[in-house]
Amino acid sequence: MLENVFEEIDSSMDYFTRIWEDICNIESPSNYKEGVDRVGIYLGIIAMDYDWEVEVFEQERFGNVFCITMNPNAPNPPIVLSGHMDTVHPVGSFGKPAVRRELNKLYGPGAMDCKGGIVAGFLAMATLQHCGFEKRPVMMLLQSNEEIGSGLNNKEPIRYIYQKAKDAVAFLNLEGHESYFEGKACLIRKGIAGFQFHITGIATHASYCAREGASAIAEAAYKITEIEKLKDDNGITCNCGIISGGSAVNTVPAQCSFDVDVRFSTQEEYEKVKTLLQQIADTVYIPGCSCQLIQTSLRPAMELTERNAALLKKANQLFAASGLSPLKIGKRNGGSDAADVTAYGIACIDSLGVAGEHAHSAKEYGVISSLAESAKRIAAIVYGI
Repeated sequence: MLENVFEEIDSSMDYFTRIWEDICNIESPSNYKEGVDRVGIYLGIIAMDYDWEVEVFEQERFGNVFCITMNPNAPNPPIVLSGHMDTVHPVGSFGKPAVRRELNKLYGPGAMDCKGGIVAGFLAMATLQHCGFEKRPVMMLLQSNEEIGSGLNNKEPIRYIYQKAKDAVAFLNLEGHESYFEGKACLIRKGIAGFQFHITGIATHASYCAREGASAIAEAAYKITEIEKLKDDNGITCNCGIISGGSAVNTVPAQCSFDVDVRFSTQEEYEKVKTLLQQIADTVYIPGCSCQLIQTSLRPAMELTERNAALLKKANQLFAASGLSPLKIGKRNGGSDAADVTAYGIACIDSLGVAGEHAHSAKEYGVISSLAESAKRIAAIVYGI
């Protein structure tokens, strides 16, 4: 049967590439609910054309989460596919129209990260159904705020995903991948935590700064210098990305705040970096200043588990049987919902989406031919598990 599925995937490429182009032309940055919802509605209409079940988990502030299920009444436990509809690109970043094709490349917001993977999942589902697959439910979960950590809305979207996927025999996350990651599946990811430093100083006239006042900005500078020392590509990294403070150039600043992105490979490293940041917050470099440290977000590390390694081993057996090359265990430093899913105890493989380059930039593109390979890998796992 898989031979027929693969042939059907190849013959359906033009139609599904147009779908890929359409959803990339619907600009959908995380904080633009209307755009994210339009992507979900578009895909929901396609799903209903295939008689798939569509459920919408409505959100007030951010985009709705969609659950699309093929074979909802099949007797065996489901397989879950997952991708996110939101992007990092402000509306207009790619011009009008947002999408263009150049040879084997499709440029557009989210082309690789992660709308191409969503379309690959749809392509696999449609061809499996056309070829008579009825063994188990195949569920596609469309996330709406993954790019901003899945932690907003009181983590309701990610908890909804947990609930839907709790009985799944496999969770396939359809993030895209760059050329350096070719031939790998992601089973290891760094965790991500966000912190804010709020510093209070003592305001005075700038001409008195040598004997009066306490500069909150100077205090922040000392703290940032210490934080910037925490950079280990294989372990903890800290990046100070946003800073604000002061009221006038001739006034010693009484307030300063800055935001820090922290990455870590293990729970032990997470506990270590929290302690280090608290020590930096508590250390007074400018007499008269004080600091409050607030944690704003947390996504766990995706540590290598026996469960995920066993799923990849089974997937590689299925790939070998169907003529596809095996995938090695890979590590990525960016976050994804796969980390939360793994922490929840669900067997997961990440980065099974399309190939491409320049994610999170206005040069982002997906490799059109990789859509078929991604769909074939998904189909092989779904059919063989």
